[in-house]
Order: sequence, then structure tokens, then C-alpha cells
Amino acid sequence: MTRGNPCQLPGMLPNYDPNDSEAGMKILEDLTENVEQIQQRVLEEIITRNARTDYLKGFLDGQFDKQVFKKTVPVVNYEDIKPYIERIANGDSSNIISAEPIIELLTSSGTSGGQPKMMPSTAEDLHRKTFFYNLLVPVMNKYVDGLDEGKAMYLLFVKPETKTPSGLMARPVLTSYYKSNNFKNRPFNRFNVYTSPDETILCSDSKQSMYCQLLCGLVQRQEVLRVGAVFASAFLRAIKFLEHNWKELCSNIRTGHVSDWITDPGCRKVVSLVLNKPKPELADLIEHECNSKSWEGIIKKLWPRTKYIEVIVTGSMAQYVSTLEYYSGGLPLVSTMYASSECYFGINFKPLSKPWDVSYTLIPNMAYFEFLPVKKKNEDGAQYVQCNGVCKENCMEKETEKEDVETVELVDVKLGQYYELVVTTFTGLYRYRVGDILMVTGFHNKAPQFRFVHRRNVVLSIDTDKTSEEDLLKAVTKAKVIVESLGILLIEYTSYADTSSIPGHYVLFWEITSKGNNHLPVLDHKIMEQCCSTVEESLDSVYRRCRRKDNSIGPLEIRVVQHGTFDALMDFCVSQGSSVNQYKTPRCIKSGEAINILDSRVVARFFSQKAPFWEPV
Repeated sequence: MTRGNPCQLPGMLPNYDPNDSEAGMKILEDLTENVEQIQQRVLEEIITRNARTDYLKGFLDGQFDKQVFKKTVPVVNYEDIKPYIERIANGDSSNIISAEPIIELLTSSGTSGGQPKMMPSTAEDLHRKTFFYNLLVPVMNKYVDGLDEGKAMYLLFVKPETKTPSGLMARPVLTSYYKSNNFKNRPFNRFNVYTSPDETILCSDSKQSMYCQLLCGLVQRQEVLRVGAVFASAFLRAIKFLEHNWKELCSNIRTGHVSDWITDPGCRKVVSLVLNKPKPELADLIEHECNSKSWEGIIKKLWPRTKYIEVIVTGSMAQYVSTLEYYSGGLPLVSTMYASSECYFGINFKPLSKPWDVSYTLIPNMAYFEFLPVKKKNEDGAQYVQCNGVCKENCMEKETEKEDVETVELVDVKLGQYYELVVTTFTGLYRYRVGDILMVTGFHNKAPQFRFVHRRNVVLSIDTDKTSEEDLLKAVTKAKVIVESLGILLIEYTSYADTSSIPGHYVLFWEITSKGNNHLPVLDHKIMEQCCSTVEESLDSVYRRCRRKDNSIGPLEIRVVQHGTFDALMDFCVSQGSSVNQYKTPRCIKSGEAINILDSRVVARFFSQKAPFWEPV
């Protein structure tokens, strides 16, 4: 590092006052100007610390050299490291993968064998996350003035957690951070004052938490300068919750008394302090706005000083942009950061850019980054062109890559090229394939900027769920057995994520026929509803948690279509450039035109009538 901000080992985290935006921007400039040197030191630090762990010493044989590391340590998937993590979860020493003690396991939205993947975390990693969060503020201050003159209504929530046999907690990454001392005992930052007291954020009852946070946000409406949640889907659920509960919220504000069903003692105490006294005029004002025939622009009406909405709207969250724009009243939609359970990666240096233009600059002291080149092409060899779910070939994009392809370092990626992200972290992941496909869009100083393209192998996603084509096939196959026992054949199927209402839900299009003839069979509602439930029960733990515990996904729907519908879909795909000879039915549709073709031929609709079983594991 240069200009008086040397990286301080171990951890390479410069100290600075988060209230000092100028110092924060100076650190970011240093980090992005010295990418190659910092990446080299990050890898050296990780190797030096961990070369004697059971995992690495088998490859390095006591050597600490970068080239030996890249030559001998393999690029891995989760299945390769799962046995090591399971050993730690069952009580083995952290030293099998990490010289630093592992203090908890972070459950990913990705799954393995139907259960959430678990990522190792250390105490130092919490400091790294805090450092990362603090760097978001100076970037926003560069583009938006006066953020220290009010508060942020950020709707933040904790998710269920469980204790592993070792005694280590397994929980989502954000739950881990909100429950940590780094969050609960955070120093005052005048740019990051929340309307939600910590007690409402940490409440394990999601309904009470949502109610109390919205109540506090409404009472402090004139102080709110920005609103948001982590994901676009979560923020829209809050708006839908407000639609259903605004009358009761207004009653609480009018009387100065919180509803009796709020039984969490921490929530009752802090919300009563925020309410303070009856506020009938404020209640009348909120009631007037919420009682309007249209809720278009409701965010700006209820929180008139709001400068922007902060939510992630990239990747699968992009499907919510139009709905957010409806409610926002023209406010900018800001995606500030790119992160996962494995590691926090990058920051959006142009936060006011449109959702489709968002790129993230990877911060070089967060981990050691490598990239697997991904060739995007269709089957006739033509270069893949991004589209809305109906591509030149098969209505699905094709990724081709050789397993023996060498990785590319952060400073060597090429503009316009696609890559899969590979990370080596301070917490015990070595050359780990994250599964995210990124495209290089530019550079900030010497640091590459990436657009998040999509998650590998994911075809359906509403919230934090990530359902692959293989997962969907297994679930449909189990449901298919039910109708086959009644003499009904499932000829063809596809799916899409319907986010036209909140919460969104999975839709399956089924073309079915009777055995022995080509007629549409008489459909029994209970049997078809059972099929819907069977599909849901067969999907992974994250989907089932979102459905049952979080209520962030609605009941799965099967839409039965008339005979010939999938022929019409093929005709459409061929008209878009697909090859008739190589066409295969896409298992997920994103094109509005293709969905309209299917929807126009629907003859019956069925919904799951019960939430699937779920428990923390």
C-alpha cells in the first residue's frame, strides 16, 4: 500500500474512522491502485498461516510458494471440501483446514444433498466484514449529499440457526453478523443511523420483527433519508406487509400503544420508547396516504425525504425491478455490494447506475481471487448473446469449459470476457469455485469491475432459494409417479418464477395425456394439488424454509396446458434462431413472449395447499 495507509498484517485491514469519508475513499483508491501487490500479499499471508493444516500440507509438502500452490492445490467444488467441513461440524479440530479457530459455520443459500452448504468462519472474518461495510459509506457519500442528516430505514432480519454436534452454530451469514459484537457494539457512525432498534432486528419472530421495524420507520418518517433491505424480494415483502397491516400500525401511532400481540419483551420495550406518546396527526397523515386507491409511489409519499432505495437488484433479484419502480416514486435503486457466505467480494463504485448497468469492483484484500474462463456459445458455434430466457439455441444459454483450463488472476482478466469466480479465503477455502458467472465490464484504477451474470446451474429463484435443473427434474419425477398411477402421462414440462405478485412463486407448465389415447384426461383437484405439494416437499431445504418459515415464497402452482402447446413453444424458439434438429425443451422460461405462449393455452391451474415440511438441520 502507499501514501501512509500500509496494509497491516495479519488480515491486511487498514484502520480508519468510518465517519471520515475522505479517509475511506483514500483507502479504496489505494486498494484499487495496488491490486497486483495486494493480491500477492494476500495469498502469501493465507499460505503462510495455513500451510500446516491437514488440507494444505498434503499438497504443499511444506513449501510456501505461490506457483507451487497454484500447481498442486486443485480447484474444487463444495463436494470436494464437504467431508472436511462435516468433520469440523462433528467436533474435529479447525486445524484440518484453518490455522485460525473456526467459530461458526455459515449456511449458504446453495445446497448439497438438499441441505444448505456450510462455510467456515473465524473471528477475524467478522472484522473483515465490518471493514467492508464501512467502505460502502464513503462511496455513497461521494454521490449523495447529507446522509448524516437523517436515518436509514433498513429492514434487517435474522434467520433460524442450529447447533452442530461440535457446538458450533450453523446460521446464515447475515444472521451471524447481526448477532456478532461487531454489529451490536458497533461504534457510532453518523452516516449509518438506523430507525430500527437492534432488538427489533434480532427478534427471532419474523412477523413481530417486521411489524416493529415498520412501526419505528413510520414514526420517524421525517428523519428517513434512505430505505431498503438486503434483497429486493425482502423489501417488497415489507411493502406487502404494510399493505395488509397499515390500519393497525396507524392505530398504534394514534394511541401511542403497541399492539398486544407483540410479545417479544425487547421489542415491546424499545418500540414503546420510539412511540413515546400518542401521535394522532401523524396517524391521520399515514392513513390518508395508505388509503389511496393506488400505491404507486407510496415510498416517496410515506418517507418524503428518501433519497434512494438500497436493495440488491442484480442476478435473480433483477426480476423485481419493475415492481420496485412502481412503488418507489422515481427513487434510484441502489445495489451497493456483492457478497456471499464464502466471502465478501466487491463494491459498486457507481451506486446510482441503473440496475442493468451495475458492476462491482472486487476489493483485493478480501481474498485471493482467480477466474475460470467461461466460453459462452450455442451449439452451432455462434457466440452467445444475452437474452431474456430464449436464446439462439434451446432457449437456454450454454456454458462450455474444460476442467483443465488454467485460472486467470485478478489483474489478468480481459474486458468483455466471462469468468467463473474462484476464491482462496482467510477462513479455510482454497481455490473454491463459488459458482458465480461474471463478465468484465471495466476497471477502476487497476481493479477489474464485473457484472454479475448468473449463478451456475440455477434455473429458478424467488428469494434466497436456488433451484437447479437437476433439482427440478427430481421433484417433477416424484410428482409424475402420482398421476401415472392413474393412467395419466406427463408428456412435457417447463417452469418459470412468477413474481407478478408478492411473494412470488414457482409455476410449472405441464402437458399431460391419458394412456392409450391422445385426450386431455379429467383432472382431480386433490390429486393435482398433491402433485404440487410433492414437488415442494422434494425441493431443497432452502426452498422449504423460504416457503414455511420465512413466507418469502408462495404456494407452487401447476398450470396444465392444452395439447400442442410445447410444439408452439418450439416453433417460437426456432423463430428466434434455434436449430430444429438440436432443440430440447427448456426447463425454465424467462422470455415474456414464451410465457405468454404457454399461458394462452392453460386449461387448468392447481396450487399446493400446504407448506412443505422444514426444520433447521
